[in-house]
Amino acid sequence: MTARPFLVAVTGGSGSGKSLFTRALAEALGRERVAILAHDAYYRDRSDLPEEERTTLDYDVPDAIDRARFVADLTRLREGSAIRPPDYCFMTHCRLGDAAAVEARPVVLVDGILLLHDPEVRALFDLTIFVDAPSLVRLKRRLGRDAIERGRSTSSVLRQFAATVAPAHARYVEPTKTLADVVLRNTSRIEPLVEVAVTLIRARLARREEESIGARAELA
Repeated sequence: MTARPFLVAVTGGSGSGKSLFTRALAEALGRERVAILAHDAYYRDRSDLPEEERTTLDYDVPDAIDRARFVADLTRLREGSAIRPPDYCFMTHCRLGDAAAVEARPVVLVDGILLLHDPEVRALFDLTIFVDAPSLVRLKRRLGRDAIERGRSTSSVLRQFAATVAPAHARYVEPTKTLADVVLRNTSRIEPLVEVAVTLIRARLARREEESIGARAELA
């Protein structure tokens, strides 16, 4: 019998380096054994709103996420089934259909700022990692990302950070740090953090395998 996927939440504030950490962790574990799912893909489709109204919405609060679809997809992955997450456009705030399939590989890494806020979502993970970074470091990283990847101006990024990102972080993200299995401080090199995470994941997988063997022995 094939073991179910091992689900890992990689969370932390916007700009903390979660995505870079997740990609590096996938490479360290062996890319063929790892699938990656972005929580950001589950932003609600705002195509029913005028374009100017979409830009004024707060995208850093729990209600910005399509919780029902995310929970359904995460549950299916946990059960061993592939999923098709939404294909979300950050420039228009609209969905473009479904993205490429995410397979239920031995390890599934899920990246997002609000993964530990919801108790039902939190319970679906086998390991939770909070990537931590100071506010100024996160702002600097977000400036670079949003300008290059999302076509936004420096002034618009600064306004959004002050108006919604920072307040939402303080209210919804920072308090979940205490709920994580491990907190990794990301202010310089990512490699030492990846080494810690790889060790933890392999230890948890080995423990789960030992428990599975013990359970089968008792039934024999």
